[in-house]
Amino acid sequence: MAHPVDTAVGARVRELRIRAGVSQVELGRALGVSFQQVQKYEKGSNRMGASKLVLISKTLGVPVEALFDGIDGVDGATGDNHEALDKEASKIARDWARITDSKTRDTLRTVLHSLARAAA
Repeated sequence: MAHPVDTAVGARVRELRIRAGVSQVELGRALGVSFQQVQKYEKGSNRMGASKLVLISKTLGVPVEALFDGIDGVDGATGDNHEALDKEASKIARDWARITDSKTRDTLRTVLHSLARAAA
């Protein structure tokens, strides 16, 4: 499943590409990838590395920051969400420290790892 930020950046690339009058084939050539790969970038299916983002911005004639315009509302992209996550992680760490029984900790660790794998 695509991360919301990857999807938002991909949609922004598509919007700017169309506005610049550049086809997926032309952008793919500039990036050294197929037009199908450009489609995957635009859908957020495949992540774009920093070097690709810089090449995209140069090809489309926009600053690299333009690729990130409008994604502040995406979950996980704002400082407020990071602060909330830090608070939640601190609460979990405090709760963990209160558990002294090693068997209980092992059980919780196993459950946590299982849930994390299932969510990925």
